[in-house]
Amino acid sequence: MAMRQTPLTCSGHTRPVVDLAFSGITPYGYFLISACKDGKPMLRQGDTGDWIGTFLGHKGAVWGATLNKDATKAATAAADFTAKVWDAVSGDELMTLAHKHIVKTVDFTQDSNYLLTGGQDKLLRIYDLNKPEAEPKEISGHTSGIKKALWCSEDKQILSADDKTVRLWDHATMTEVKSLNFNMSVSSMEYIPEGEILVITYGRSIAFHSAVSLDPIKSFEAPATINSASLHPEKEFLVAGGEDFKLYKYDYNSGEELESYKGHFGPIHCVRFSPDGELYASGSEDGTLRLWQTVVGKTYGLWKCVLPEEDSGELAKPKIGFPETAEEEIEEIASENSDCIYPSAPDVKA
Repeated sequence: MAMRQTPLTCSGHTRPVVDLAFSGITPYGYFLISACKDGKPMLRQGDTGDWIGTFLGHKGAVWGATLNKDATKAATAAADFTAKVWDAVSGDELMTLAHKHIVKTVDFTQDSNYLLTGGQDKLLRIYDLNKPEAEPKEISGHTSGIKKALWCSEDKQILSADDKTVRLWDHATMTEVKSLNFNMSVSSMEYIPEGEILVITYGRSIAFHSAVSLDPIKSFEAPATINSASLHPEKEFLVAGGEDFKLYKYDYNSGEELESYKGHFGPIHCVRFSPDGELYASGSEDGTLRLWQTVVGKTYGLWKCVLPEEDSGELAKPKIGFPETAEEEIEEIASENSDCIYPSAPDVKA
């Protein structure tokens, strides 16, 4: 029985959503942070999209955002020439790291003691968060603004991307190990620790490389320009989105397109799988985030599969479920907090 995808639409931002990041799985679930050109990054419960809080303090568009593994700290990169580190539990600003130009990307080490930044001044910076007054270490070598910078190989190496180049750096020696050159602009980069896989998108291409050697593994071609792609934690599926407003889902092993559907009312800027692989999030020019089920119809989070009674003649419907919650309570919650919009479930065709 085929079921239609029923996304959860999370509103609240007023400008395009340009970056997304999930935390690891914590005793309290997992969390999602979004970067937006409205300058107000938001924290949400990862499996439901419920708004938790907004980090206030930037004076320009926020281009990058991330959470540390246990979701106790957040970091943001902005057009106000700063990166900020936040207490993700209280929402308090812990420190502001001044830069000389727009900051585009931030990433924590696994122990959360160091923060990697990159931006329009073409420099990678490494900040010791236990010594915020100390000058950061700087790595030069990029010839254009840095779009993405990530720790890899248990923080022993760094991956970074500028306009048409991806570079691999050794953390200990602060030197370049290897680089990849592309004939068109690199639009996104994702690092998968399990298996040391690097996912790169450029033009209509989605390429997979070894994060250790940068050697190619495989690549797919999409029907439209792709802005972002994400690989399932179990490496079963790949999702991608771009300029045609659509989300594409591929079988990672065969490259077969499994699903495609219009995902937003504007180009899709970022897609990311959740740490448990049960859903993926997308952020768009239309100012919204949407959460999508990896396996449509599965009961998970706010999704609840309601099967028809036998011989009733009704079709099964994927519904947004509120377990043990009265209808009037749902209406009261919805009226008090309109930040997340839960769409009505469509009819399901057998």
